[in-house]
Amino acid sequence: MRLEGDIVTPQGVITGYLDIADGRVATVAGSPVDAARAGEGGRPLLLPGFIDTHVHGGGGRDTMEGGDAIAAIARRHARHGTTALLATTMTAPVGEIEAALKALGPVCRERGPQAARVLGVHLEGPYINPGRLGAQPAHAIPALLDDVLRLNAIAPIKVLTLAPEVPGHLALIGPLRDAGIRVQIGHSNGSYDDGLAALKAGAAGFTHLFNAMSGLHHREPGMVGAALAHARHAELIPDLLHVHPGAIRAALRCIPDLFCVTDSTAAAGMPDGDYRLGEHTVRKCMGGVRLADGTLAGSALTMDQALRNLVQALGLPLPEASRRVSTAAADYLGLTDRGRLIEGAWADVVVMDAGLELRRVFVEGEEIDVIVDA
Repeated sequence: MRLEGDIVTPQGVITGYLDIADGRVATVAGSPVDAARAGEGGRPLLLPGFIDTHVHGGGGRDTMEGGDAIAAIARRHARHGTTALLATTMTAPVGEIEAALKALGPVCRERGPQAARVLGVHLEGPYINPGRLGAQPAHAIPALLDDVLRLNAIAPIKVLTLAPEVPGHLALIGPLRDAGIRVQIGHSNGSYDDGLAALKAGAAGFTHLFNAMSGLHHREPGMVGAALAHARHAELIPDLLHVHPGAIRAALRCIPDLFCVTDSTAAAGMPDGDYRLGEHTVRKCMGGVRLADGTLAGSALTMDQALRNLVQALGLPLPEASRRVSTAAADYLGLTDRGRLIEGAWADVVVMDAGLELRRVFVEGEEIDVIVDA
């Protein structure tokens, strides 16, 4: 199969074509074009498929449901251009987390039809600070290495959110890293020094930067200050509700490999109404998802809208915006064959028009049924 158009790479844009064979990119050919002119004359835009490392739900389903929920979530997000994701848990009693992971394990091993690839699990809780729950239920507990490794044996944990200031947590970061689990600092009330110590111990990044962590003050820099001063990687929710555009711009200047996530809930891709988020009921209204007390509770964001926000609201050049929703996350996860349109990579491709509206999606060479606006 051959796709023709303007191919977006982190280095720029080339006008040409790519061939897909056996689920991989077989050939990429073309000549450079000014990125500002990408899509001119009706040429399709070909971008690497989006990678979302923070997905709680979508299409009315929640990861913590177990059963066939994650398969349905992976299908819904694929229709919005997400070609690979991490299924993300909520803070809950350990038995409920185990039940969710038992359902996730088989889906991580084998991709279903018309679905995004589930790369593994983002364990967001229960190892967080009970004083910084955000929208997480009140079931936070201290982490023990054996407990985490037991959960990892049920389904592969690729990312774990942890509050490093909780007694005993700092010493766990190195062993978790050695086990192949990336520790992200999040849901934390820790100080700047706590954040710096966690990074020195091997923490890889920060969970939804700015949200549910101690903020930046010029005399108390907090976790946000530690991230801006020292982090190479952090995730951020660009729905323009969780983080002000000015703060996003500051983070983009400070953190070289900042990448975007949705933190999506069951409300993603659905009309306004009430949905499940772990044990909570949340309401989608006016583009946001909130608890009854008004606390933001995840989002209704999809990655195609995240890209549009980066380009249209924040003014990022398309190649840079594309990197922030695909390549940077792939690099963070150590994936050299995703998040980029190069020969030999998985054929994870998003086709958009000049207005950045989704037209076609391919996951590992399989074309996904997407809803295209007339």
